[in-house]
Amino acid sequence: MPVSPKVILRKNLGRALRQGHPWIFRDALAEAPAIPSGTVVAVAGRDGRPLAHGYWDCTGPIAVRVIDLQPVGDARVLVCERLRLALAQRLARLDRDETDAFRWVHGEGDRLPGIHVDLYDCVAVVRFDSAGARAFYRNLAGMLAECSAPLRLSRFVDREERGGNLGEIEVRENGIRFMVDLGRGQKGGLFLDQRENRQAVAGRAQGKSVLNLYGYTGGFSLYAAAAGATHTDTVDIARPALATARRNFQLNGLSLEYAGFHATEALAFLGQAARRAKQWDIVVADPPSFAPSRLALAKARGTYFRLHRLAAAVVAPGGLLCAASCSSHFPRDEFLASVERGAAAAGRRFRLESLTGAGFDHPVLPAFPEGDYLKFAIGRVD
Repeated sequence: MPVSPKVILRKNLGRALRQGHPWIFRDALAEAPAIPSGTVVAVAGRDGRPLAHGYWDCTGPIAVRVIDLQPVGDARVLVCERLRLALAQRLARLDRDETDAFRWVHGEGDRLPGIHVDLYDCVAVVRFDSAGARAFYRNLAGMLAECSAPLRLSRFVDREERGGNLGEIEVRENGIRFMVDLGRGQKGGLFLDQRENRQAVAGRAQGKSVLNLYGYTGGFSLYAAAAGATHTDTVDIARPALATARRNFQLNGLSLEYAGFHATEALAFLGQAARRAKQWDIVVADPPSFAPSRLALAKARGTYFRLHRLAAAVVAPGGLLCAASCSSHFPRDEFLASVERGAAAAGRRFRLESLTGAGFDHPVLPAFPEGDYLKFAIGRVD
């Protein structure tokens, strides 16, 4: 076995690494070695004894992504073992006749740090988080093909190629049909992490009116309409996304007569709805990340509060507010406090019924709170 280059820590991270935290930031190192990105390294404490093993990244704040506490050995064998395990865990819980779109690899959560692999029918769509990841997993397409049984993997798409004409395909999620644009859509045009939350809304939607804010290609609206909602309104500033939402309604044989599509900014729409005293039985507020970094958190707090205040104001008495945040920098307790304070500012009361996160195919390591990014709260508004 070849000897890996060694990087020395200047910070005492031994306990965090033993517990399973997968990141080592550059400022935690005594010095940066002159080695190529993707090189497997041994991470040692100040006493020189190895603590973990991972791959090096020359750029960015994360210098090493930890693969294992033990020497890596044959990296291809290890990666393939974890690819097969991740796929088996998904297939054990999914009915492929009903759902053929899911996350195969959720990076650190599947002990394959730095990559995310989404499966859309027979197409694997990959995102590399860094130059180090791209170098370390340089043969990923071949490894995915090798480990894809019993699937019939036909294509490999690199997300950095997005913007090209990579084509559309039709996928199914819990029996709901979606068109997915492999090149242009955000996350392929379907946010896979919200699958179980869409189903939770559907279970409450029969006979109800539903407002879907930041609705993108209509996911929550489609689930609600298929479950028997009386009317859905989908709001998104992106007209192409709403055009796809309309197509998705038609693809599922759902009437457009009881479906509204509004190409406008969500907060402006809410303000206008409040002035008209318009209300819905269920309001879903699933915005993009207002806090993509800690530096953006202060401003994001104000935007989240305003959204929650305006959204609570248009919930019919006794109806449901379903509020989401996809920012790991906005912790759960602060997120819930924002929803409650927003409702109170609107003269309403929010009573939490459930608080969930991303679907099971987006696992979170206990020692890696940075991976616990998605919050989805459902509560009654009085």
